[in-house]
Amino acid sequence: MHLDEIDLQLLALIQSDDSISTEAMAQQVGLSKTPCWRRVQKLENAGYIKRRVALLDADKLGLGVSVFVQVKTNQHDANWADEFARVVAEFPEVVEFYRMAGEYDYLLRVLVKDIPAYDKFYKRLISATALTDVTSNFAMEQIKWTTQLPLPVMKNK
Repeated sequence: MHLDEIDLQLLALIQSDDSISTEAMAQQVGLSKTPCWRRVQKLENAGYIKRRVALLDADKLGLGVSVFVQVKTNQHDANWADEFARVVAEFPEVVEFYRMAGEYDYLLRVLVKDIPAYDKFYKRLISATALTDVTSNFAMEQIKWTTQLPLPVMKNK
């Protein structure tokens, strides 16, 4: 599926506020309601829209400590990597999990209530799998946070 300017406008609207009605989207992109709805369905079916969720406030839910955990391992075989991914995926505190290139092998973003809660998480993590090094960096302030992707801008032809 090739995206055009209207598709990109629809994606921008949806990722900004998924509660926007089809009618409001249609007005903003210059379509009638049914063609707008069909385009959104095509974007969903093509996988451009992965899923629709509500974004919750971590601070209000008592999860105000954000920790970036860098992990090194000397295990680099597929079986260990699969098992490590399975183990980490079971920790609800881990909200992001990446395999990295560079000095560290993995990066986790962990949300917890406080430092003692992180210590409990840390102890569970290191007892669940073999790691060479774990470095924890505590976020002092969240300066920017967004779920909105930087969509390409269509050039006028």
